Amino acid sequence: MNSHPDHMNPKGIIIRPSKYTVKETMNRLVVFLQQRGAIVYARINQQAEVNQIGLDLPPLEFLMFGSPKSGGPVMIENPVAALDFPLKIIAWEDKERKSWIAYNDAAYFKERYALSDDLAMSLELDDLISEALEIKI
Repeated sequence: MNSHPDHMNPKGIIIRPSKYTVKETMNRLVVFLQQRGAIVYARINQQAEVNQIGLDLPPLEFLMFGSPKSGGPVMIENPVAALDFPLKIIAWEDKERKSWIAYNDAAYFKERYALSDDLAMSLELDDLISEALEIKI
């Protein structure tokens, strides 16, 4: 696994490199998710939003998506888990113009909301990320 920037080590977050630009990364993820029946609720170009107010932000996009088949049982088991649903992925470009993605770790959901193993595993995104972005995890 490629290492992520050292200063970024938030608990429960998985950070992976992407060989694509931020826009291409998100385009691939949107198509991949929709082909598998997920609902894409929002895609926000954070760079454009921030740049509009005069601040300089490198490419950064936010994707919100989900599937009632996966999220529904989790919220039934623990309604407070709805705070983290729909699921989210961000992609950004660092100072070296390298693209990264970040998303919540399924183990984080399990611990945070005291979920059963089966429900936590239904929130695992590594396989999806690996296939959509052609990276080995």
